[in-house]
Amino acid sequence: MKQTLIALVGAAAGGALGFFAFFWIRRQGFYGMILPGGLLALGASIGQVRSVWLALVFGLAALGMGLFTEWRYRPWEHDDSLSYFLLHVHKLQPVTLLMIAAGGFLGFWVPYRRMEPKGPPGVKSARP
Repeated sequence: MKQTLIALVGAAAGGALGFFAFFWIRRQGFYGMILPGGLLALGASIGQVRSVWLALVFGLAALGMGLFTEWRYRPWEHDDSLSYFLLHVHKLQPVTLLMIAAGGFLGFWVPYRRMEPKGPPGVKSARP
């Protein structure tokens, strides 16, 4: 339970850091939409998760963080509401969608990769 809590707090801190880092990088003239999801993933990897479901939740949270960041950065001119943005997200540039998807993938994969292998109690895993 302690490791799960550490992973949740790390994910929240990493997601917030990624949100602000995106805007800082943007002011430098670069576009790093992978940052919110990627830093959420790194924060979540501080603790070891024990469930694939929790890794999936982190992946969905990273995807949501990427979409939220894009909405705050560049809402639609016609209607700047989040619901309108989400209904028209398919109209974003392909590179933006790829970077958001990559952040979501990292949000799942990094915590999943650190997951403790399950086996019989008291038996050490051969996984390195």
